[in-house]
Amino acid sequence: MIFIYIKNMAEQQQNRFAKIVWTVTEDNFFKDEIILEFHSFVRIISGEMRVVQADNSYTFGAGDTLLFPRNHLSAVIKRPKDGRPYKAVVLGLTTDRLKEFYTTNKIQNVHAIHYGTKKFNQHPLLDGFFASLMSIFELEDELPENIASLKFQEAVSILRALDKTVDGLLADFSQPGKINLVDFMEKHYMFNMPMEKFGYLTGRSLSTFHRDFKKVFYTSPQKWLTKKRLDLAYYQLTEKNRKPVDVYLEAGFENLSHFSFAFKKQFGYAPTSLI
Repeated sequence: MIFIYIKNMAEQQQNRFAKIVWTVTEDNFFKDEIILEFHSFVRIISGEMRVVQADNSYTFGAGDTLLFPRNHLSAVIKRPKDGRPYKAVVLGLTTDRLKEFYTTNKIQNVHAIHYGTKKFNQHPLLDGFFASLMSIFELEDELPENIASLKFQEAVSILRALDKTVDGLLADFSQPGKINLVDFMEKHYMFNMPMEKFGYLTGRSLSTFHRDFKKVFYTSPQKWLTKKRLDLAYYQLTEKNRKPVDVYLEAGFENLSHFSFAFKKQFGYAPTSLI
């Protein structure tokens, strides 16, 4: 097994053969913008996870089972709850394994669908499956490849049994194409990620992204993003009566001090004065 640490906040214990990850967050919160390279099948064991996406925000807790699509942009905030740290088991549904699966299994739904983060209702199949995954982390040796393959097939088979449309997602192996830049940026400006990622998700190289951005917005991406994020924060503070500490992460800022500095520079007063 492999032990890795991310930003000294989250501990992940990973079995590299199966892409099965046990993740633990001991701090008050752990926040990251994610663009998954593969679909992720998740069971939350304890704690709380808030997911912010372009169209909505969601809060999930202990016992929830989720499917996160690949190439789907989300801001994820993980927190302890009820005195227990955030813990989850994650199974990565990698593209190579899915291609192999669908060479021997007929696709039930051939039409591509819009598939956002999905929460599954409680089901004995899900309980039994994730209980078996958790037992893997008690192994002293790495999980044999043939067993990892069986667990993968079991996961996909359960998803197909519970959601008859899921093949439209899992069997779609296309990459992002060039899309409308204005529409995408207006929906995703609150996600704090490198410009290369914005370019990739809009189907552009970094240089093309910068060139196209200036053509339609008449300013640099960074200046535009900062203003949009500050406007969002201002709205949340004044119209929704939220506190700065509850706003800055979802607005796309890295930390509270950076947010406070940028806010005061833009509006002439500290965000705490609006409380």
